[in-house]
Amino acid sequence: MGSSTASFHKFLSLPSHTPTKNGATCNPLFSHSRPLLVLQRWRHHHRHRLSLAALNAPFCLTSDRGPRCIARRNVRLHASVANPASSSNPSTSNRVVLSSLLTIALAVGNKVLYKLALVPMKNHPFFFAQFTTFGYVIIYFSILYLRYRSGRVTDEMIALPKAPFVAIGALDALGVAAGMAAVAMLPGPAIPLLSQTMLVWQLGFSSLILGKRYRCNQIVGCILVAVGVALAVASGSDSGQMLSGVEPVWPLLMIASSAFQAGAFIIKEFIFVDAAVHLKEKSLDILVVNFFGSAYQALFVLLFLPFLSNMRGIPFAQLPTYLKDGAGCFLNIGAGASGCNGAPLLPLLYVAANLLFNISLMNVVKISSAVVSSLVVMLSVPISIYVLSLPLPYLQEGATLSPFFLFGSAILVLGLILYSIPQPAKDGSKIIVRDVTH
Repeated sequence: MGSSTASFHKFLSLPSHTPTKNGATCNPLFSHSRPLLVLQRWRHHHRHRLSLAALNAPFCLTSDRGPRCIARRNVRLHASVANPASSSNPSTSNRVVLSSLLTIALAVGNKVLYKLALVPMKNHPFFFAQFTTFGYVIIYFSILYLRYRSGRVTDEMIALPKAPFVAIGALDALGVAAGMAAVAMLPGPAIPLLSQTMLVWQLGFSSLILGKRYRCNQIVGCILVAVGVALAVASGSDSGQMLSGVEPVWPLLMIASSAFQAGAFIIKEFIFVDAAVHLKEKSLDILVVNFFGSAYQALFVLLFLPFLSNMRGIPFAQLPTYLKDGAGCFLNIGAGASGCNGAPLLPLLYVAANLLFNISLMNVVKISSAVVSSLVVMLSVPISIYVLSLPLPYLQEGATLSPFFLFGSAILVLGLILYSIPQPAKDGSKIIVRDVTH
């Protein structure tokens, strides 16, 4: 924290007891069991907020004649101090930029390798999805255990409240279920277009849950990013007739799927912000969030498994046979391995890339915000489309991109630039003292 915040903390630090003439002790300001100083840090507003409050507590002053207390007074002090580190120190901004660039590169590799992994697994995509869902729990647990043994993950981190992680798992599982149901009924080009509503949901949820306020340039920039991605993805398709003949419930279900995923991301950001209180300003390890979020997601997916298998056209009674055939194709062994050329190398490469991408994306959420992480992922979409248009092993020959793709990409970049316009720094501090009597 900045030196100005430290000076406020020193100024407001009070001795726990002050002796009086008759041997009694009295707190010089307040007598109550609540914490005296509550510090909230709002990174995105570049401002620290300190709140000193005592509810229904006597206000006591000491003098040569002994303590004098005024009973039943509500005294509130609010001080906001500009944070010079976030506005003038370039190290934080550089860290966000470098992490974002790394995440974009991993996101592009993740999308390309997923396309390649589905070449041998084209007849078993449901198996591959469940393999990654439950496999990541084991991998995250193994890494978390090693970091716990090394001391990087503490008992306090493991003991964080689990309710937010349960909510993350439930929302992610609901997003998968709703998305899988909608994908089966929607035309291909409509799916990525409707998925862009996730950014709008994140803006709303971050304002509602985290209390953030966005400037006009940030809101307009996010809208331009969503429009640019939509144009780039829909290039060459007849978007005017895209949803003709489709019942309204399926587009709404796809939008709901984006809302569930957006809510999960916002709760992850809330966990990092809230962890500073529980961990006494220690940095929460990313693997803690990844493991518990994935574990609860796997639990809810297991509960939804009969519904999910039916959505994929697999009767639940035939699911064990389907999973057995999928495992044979993944390992490229057995009678069911016909047409699985490229396995297990291509699927394993995707799993490794996806793990790195998830960890890097969570780091962006930690040091920046969920909205910025979504902007990073959206920027990777047109780059991935361009890479996939090139001739690649195991894929068909490359495709020619239409002018709409370039136009949409240009709008996307314009939106990112508009969102990133820095806010002018404001100097000075503000202190408000309220004395409310009942």
